[in-house]
Amino acid sequence: MGVELVLLHAVYVLFVLLIIGMMIARRDTSLICVIGIALLGLTATGSLVSSVGGIFGSFIYAITELLPTILVICIIVAMSHVLTETGVNQTMIQPMTRLIRSPGLAYWIIGLVMMVISWFFWPSPAVALIGAVMLPVALRVGLPALGVAMAMNLFGHGIALSGDYMIQGAPTLTAKAAGIPVSDVMSASVPLVIVMGVVTTVTAFWLLTRDMKKGKLIPAINDESVSLSPQPVSDGPATPLSSSARRVLALLVPILFLLDVAAMFALDLRGGDATALVGGTALIILLVSAMMAHKSAGLEKTTSYLIQGFQFGFKVFGPVIPIAAFFYMGDSGFVKVFGEVLPDGSQGIVNDLGIALAHSIPLNHEIAAITLTIVGVITGLDGSGFSGITLAGSVAQLFAAALGTGIDTLTALGQVAAIWVGGGTLIPWALIPAAAICGVDPFELARRNLLPVGIGLAVTTIVAMFLL
Repeated sequence: MGVELVLLHAVYVLFVLLIIGMMIARRDTSLICVIGIALLGLTATGSLVSSVGGIFGSFIYAITELLPTILVICIIVAMSHVLTETGVNQTMIQPMTRLIRSPGLAYWIIGLVMMVISWFFWPSPAVALIGAVMLPVALRVGLPALGVAMAMNLFGHGIALSGDYMIQGAPTLTAKAAGIPVSDVMSASVPLVIVMGVVTTVTAFWLLTRDMKKGKLIPAINDESVSLSPQPVSDGPATPLSSSARRVLALLVPILFLLDVAAMFALDLRGGDATALVGGTALIILLVSAMMAHKSAGLEKTTSYLIQGFQFGFKVFGPVIPIAAFFYMGDSGFVKVFGEVLPDGSQGIVNDLGIALAHSIPLNHEIAAITLTIVGVITGLDGSGFSGITLAGSVAQLFAAALGTGIDTLTALGQVAAIWVGGGTLIPWALIPAAAICGVDPFELARRNLLPVGIGLAVTTIVAMFLL
């Protein structure tokens, strides 16, 4: 391996370590990623002009790769806005509240409903909906507000978001970074998501029940400050639909998405095709709902809803693009941005490192699984859950090249760990929406989630060792 090639890989590894260090320190990584891209380009091309231009080129490449994911999330959020303002969301959830008769039922029903809605709408919009409609009912039957927040976090930001089987935002990011099909990551993640979800939610429920019996958590039963009727979740004035129109839309929305699921299985739609189907369905629901609710003003309101959705999407993915741009440089993105400038004998930066690792370190399945979990946890420390999962994909690719197998399982494991930690179950600043809706301290919620999530990660890592 030539000196130039060694230097290029040294720069890449150095900046990977710097990015991890910044994440541990809870600092933003955008500047580090930009400098890393520039130095990689300068090392490979020897041209300052090419390295500076490569920064912009890498951003274009990252946005191009991520655009379908960003777009579908924007549309989903825009659709959620119109369904929330018109009361359709509340109508969809209302029948479930009749099933809640005890604290235990409240925990599991709220969690399962949150999980299902999060699969289609993502957890962020679902938090306001679930909190507004089901929190008063849960309090009435004796489940503390902290228990409601835990259920929403663990099932929504944990189970639903870590798998992300409908919108497929998370597996798309990790799969692209690992250089494998999205369907491989999704298939490999199923047993890991199930194990992580079951272990974590059951442990959390047992601890919650134990503390309620000991009197450490006192339910706010009959608290007059808590309204038992659903509260509006929109800041703006709602345009009311007739009750019959709300019922029709409340029935139509889940039916359309269930038809999407059936079409995915029947037509074997995966990855971008499945995302396009969900996004197109959400856009149709958005248009129909906006026109029914706002009549003549529907044209302008449709644009307004789309703007809100795009603002949310790019706000969420703003920190993702720079770090994704850097880690794409470890694979095919480098050639796309800087051209055929890699020295002879190189198979891509990450693949080269993996091959070198295989010849120098006695790597085994256990070390690989533990390392991917640690990488996922570290990347989740920034509190977004998404900004660092491309790193998990890149590390999985590196380790799989050394092991010769298991890239899909390692990628899925890193994704699960990153989302569970940073997606809204452990990092206090990521817990603020759910904590605010339920009126609890986000730091107390994070402390409550810590032991169940930690146990879940340990068990899931062990299971992954046997799946490699």
